[in-house]
Amino acid sequence: MLARLNSRNLWPLIGAAGAIGAVGLAYRLSNPILNDTGKTFTGGDEWIDLKLKEARQVSHDSKHYVFELKDPEHTSGLITASCLMAKYVTEKGNNVIRPYTPISDSDQKGTIDFVIKTYETGKFSKHFWNLKPDDTVAFKGPVVKWKWDPNQFEKISLIGGGSGITPLYHLLSEITRNPEDKTKVDLYYASTSVPDILLKKEIDEIAAKHKDQVQIHYFVDKPEDGWEGNTGYIGKDFLKEHLPPPSKDSKIFVCGPPPMYKSLSGMKVSPTDQGEVSGVLAELGYNKDHVFKF
Repeated sequence: MLARLNSRNLWPLIGAAGAIGAVGLAYRLSNPILNDTGKTFTGGDEWIDLKLKEARQVSHDSKHYVFELKDPEHTSGLITASCLMAKYVTEKGNNVIRPYTPISDSDQKGTIDFVIKTYETGKFSKHFWNLKPDDTVAFKGPVVKWKWDPNQFEKISLIGGGSGITPLYHLLSEITRNPEDKTKVDLYYASTSVPDILLKKEIDEIAAKHKDQVQIHYFVDKPEDGWEGNTGYIGKDFLKEHLPPPSKDSKIFVCGPPPMYKSLSGMKVSPTDQGEVSGVLAELGYNKDHVFKF
């Protein structure tokens, strides 16, 4: 059983628009960063317009966006791993709302960074693609997906596809920049082709600096000449060989397109309900205590 990925369906799992209100209530009740000062986002219901400072293309269908926070001395207010809700209003007056996970460190001042993949059917991703410097996007949050604490587990395994890399990268970055966090990290990241591997330069730099802590496994569907990584899809045999056995001392985090979820872990029931684990990970003995789906 394999996780099939292609350019038509590489899009991160998002909840239905009708569930956004439930997400807001849940994170407001549990959010540990409400009412902080010196932070642009403190968990309130207010939509805050951020000005685009810079956008640069990083693949044929993805860009790196840098937005200015409310104050140059502000941090974003996000913790690892959390996201922001973004909104824009269409010409017909309809609200389009999507969650986006930043790639910038939580203590970065003045700006917040996103890497966003554009899809043929993605209303918001197309809107992002067409933004120019000084254009604004409304954000609110943060929505805390998983509150990371140093040394929460002895080892974590990050399984991602396409633009689903962003929350996994956020975890990888947060862990490795904290010298007190000794968590071992394995990243399994699938893309259509080598140029489609988002954040590869940043990931490779982290791995080179933390050789005893981090292991990276890239998978591409369409390899180039000289490619030294894995070819094909993240499958059962590979995971059986490389994942730690089910244990309270380890955790598997998954984020990718729907076919990856369906094949490897099963879909979430809703943004606030992880649902049961199915697919390859269930066949290998993992359950909802061992797996978290972004």
